[in-house]
Amino acid sequence: MTRRGAWVAQVGPFLFPWGQPGSRRVYGVARSLAAAGYDVVVASGEDGPATPTRLDEVDGPGSVRYLGLGEIPSAGAGRLTRSVQWFLRWGQRTAHWLDAQPTLPSHVVVAGGDAPYMVHLRRWCRRNRIPLIADVVDWYSPQQLRGGVLGPPHLSAQAALRYYYPRCDGIIAVSSFLERHYRSRGSRVLRVPPTLDVQNLTVHPTGAGTGGPDLTLVYAGTPGRKDLIIEMIRAVDRLDREGARIELRIYGPSPQQVRALLGGEPPPGIVRSLGRLPQQDIPRALQEADFSVLLRRPERANQAGFPTKFCESLANGTPVIANLTSDLGGYLVDGREGLVCADHSVAGLGETLRTALRLTTAQRRQMREAARRRALDSFDFRAYAEPLGTFLDTVRL
Repeated sequence: MTRRGAWVAQVGPFLFPWGQPGSRRVYGVARSLAAAGYDVVVASGEDGPATPTRLDEVDGPGSVRYLGLGEIPSAGAGRLTRSVQWFLRWGQRTAHWLDAQPTLPSHVVVAGGDAPYMVHLRRWCRRNRIPLIADVVDWYSPQQLRGGVLGPPHLSAQAALRYYYPRCDGIIAVSSFLERHYRSRGSRVLRVPPTLDVQNLTVHPTGAGTGGPDLTLVYAGTPGRKDLIIEMIRAVDRLDREGARIELRIYGPSPQQVRALLGGEPPPGIVRSLGRLPQQDIPRALQEADFSVLLRRPERANQAGFPTKFCESLANGTPVIANLTSDLGGYLVDGREGLVCADHSVAGLGETLRTALRLTTAQRRQMREAARRRALDSFDFRAYAEPLGTFLDTVRL
């Protein structure tokens, strides 16, 4: 049974179902819509599959199928080919694919692509009178994008954020910052944080166990310019020098990248740089730690986004040590789902780690249980099925 026979096109130049943080965002929204009764077809930027392939793990009144339209240039493409694709053709293949469908979708939900992609997509939706909904998850700073403030990527992102997205028929916003911004522009907005299949995630509530360090920390992700790995390393090194038995495991960046972040210095011995992990191995890595750590500066880009790694940690029953940016304060209560740092400094994190070292085994176990409960209540895709379904029902032309 579908929601009145409707199907939704979820499109954008992202990888799917895995491959980048944005993939998980699209996956969560797609599963919520399927749980609400919509049949969803995800048309990603990958080069294949050429025909819609069903996601077998989707169990609900709706369905999710996916295909790739090749919007993303191949790894071997030259600079000219990439430039032509990005400036002139970004989104053309998606519009052609939509034209080729025997039945038009009830809605088009777009994730990413910036201004060039939106030019083609918005034109198609207006011509066919199909509601266009933008899923907005970032507000990029010039430092995050190649070329800085006058670089084409930043100018394109700003054009999308300030011009094209407000002219969509609806906005799905990942944070209250973005929700407030687009509501002030007169947009219809629904806030949906990052979501996962928390309910079906197997959790082994063991923590770091005994016989090792007194405190085992984990960072899993791609830091970019957001996550302050250097401050994390300096803080654990300071406590190690004070005599604390502590270990920080870093997954994502290679050992060479971690060393480069430290200006060529080798990380201290209590920091283990373990490189990339397959997606299916991340839950175990999180669950084997006492806490995950997340430090970010309270800048606009970080206030607008919402770290998926925070949700993943709680979903795996691993409490979080973090300073409060974005909407984290609504989900992380000091001493319950984890510990709150006063700020993003080395000293601030160090003081919070000292608090963590003083916790009893019973207190850590209670935090693990609270973290898991919070994730089930707040980050499981099922919790947003009816709100998303109702939102799409109201966004009609």
